Amino acid sequence: MSPRQSEEFLPLSDAAARAVAGPGSRHLALIEDAFGVLVETPGGGVSLRGEARGRAGAKKAVETIAERADAGGEVSEADVRVALSSARTGEPGPGRATTLPLGRRGPIGAKTAGQARYLEMLGRCELVFGVGPAGTGKTFLAVAHGAALLLRGDVDRLVITRPAVEAGERLGFLPGDLTEKVDPYMAPVWEALNDVIGPEQLRRRRDKGQIEVAPLAFMRGRTLSGAFIIVDEAQNASRLQMKMVLTRLGEGARMVVTGDPTQVDLPNPQDSGLAHAVGLLEGVKGVDIARFRAEDIVRHPLVERIVKAYDADAARAAGLPTETG
Repeated sequence: MSPRQSEEFLPLSDAAARAVAGPGSRHLALIEDAFGVLVETPGGGVSLRGEARGRAGAKKAVETIAERADAGGEVSEADVRVALSSARTGEPGPGRATTLPLGRRGPIGAKTAGQARYLEMLGRCELVFGVGPAGTGKTFLAVAHGAALLLRGDVDRLVITRPAVEAGERLGFLPGDLTEKVDPYMAPVWEALNDVIGPEQLRRRRDKGQIEVAPLAFMRGRTLSGAFIIVDEAQNASRLQMKMVLTRLGEGARMVVTGDPTQVDLPNPQDSGLAHAVGLLEGVKGVDIARFRAEDIVRHPLVERIVKAYDADAARAAGLPTETG
């Protein structure tokens, strides 16, 4: 060992040590690659060997992973990558305050500081816009928050709607009854609900009318009271549709509107109601806006690099400076 290198031992619980190691020691390898240190699990904790700067970064990442594991949360590779990024940039992690005590695989919590701000807004504001690239957890966290409100009895219903742009909302041309026509467009929402509360709870709540998933066209003329409303894929709602759904709010209702303004599927992208509504309502009392970045992406690490490449291309086309790396 060189004079500049030394070894440090961090005592951890068994659950935390397993989470830091990961399947086939995959998490250890990510930590070693990120900070140029040697990480071992001799029992009772982890050993960090390397130069002081690398050890400091690795220690912070290990402590973040261990905290999540000790809180009962599942630790995936995406969680580890977020912990590594936070340790490198010095940006604080989300903390335990933004954890929802439900989920089929343990508590659901914010994985990035951006997600933490989003969950805080959902708990505080009557109308929240979650805007940003795919894979940042906009819809999933909104579904988890809404499900938690429903299970606690804070709202009577969870209503989730999204534009069925692919069919031009002409669902009558599709075979089957209303549910069979709608479900192909709502699959991502059903998957999120299934992950959060499980199939049996989902079926019971759906049969009782406490969970409703429907195309945006079916919201017209309704007043939604005592409900938590999620408007998903809102970049594909027209300005008129956006005004329509925002004015569905009834007594005791709250709403979150999610979408990515860069992925508009409308024939005329300028007709998208999401960016228009955000610009119009920013600063209005009771409204807040969570803007996600590529760094908030918690899917496959390649997704973040893809999003950054597209953002850089758009910036070049607009004559704006681009970031490298």
